[in-house]
Amino acid sequence: MRVVFKDTFIIRIESQIEYISLDSPFRARKFKSDLLKRIKEIPTNPYRYRKSIYFEDKTIRDLIFKGYTIVFRITEDKIEVFGIVKYQKKPTD
Repeated sequence: MRVVFKDTFIIRIESQIEYISLDSPFRARKFKSDLLKRIKEIPTNPYRYRKSIYFEDKTIRDLIFKGYTIVFRITEDKIEVFGIVKYQKKPTD
């Protein structure tokens, strides 16, 4: 099974890495490297990740990584990584 990165994911992750690099280029490179390593592990057992809280579809799963949720779809022959969401607290009134 191969991993495919959708444009939506690529745009958002590049933006996030650029933001992290403003504070620390080293941390940005490490974040990217560690994240890609975790994503490459998905095909070995994709259903071990939780069913996505964002979709009502058992083939869409969430990988939690350092406060981010990476959203991916399991198909017959590939893993489609298409979303990344940063956990944020709701503002209080």
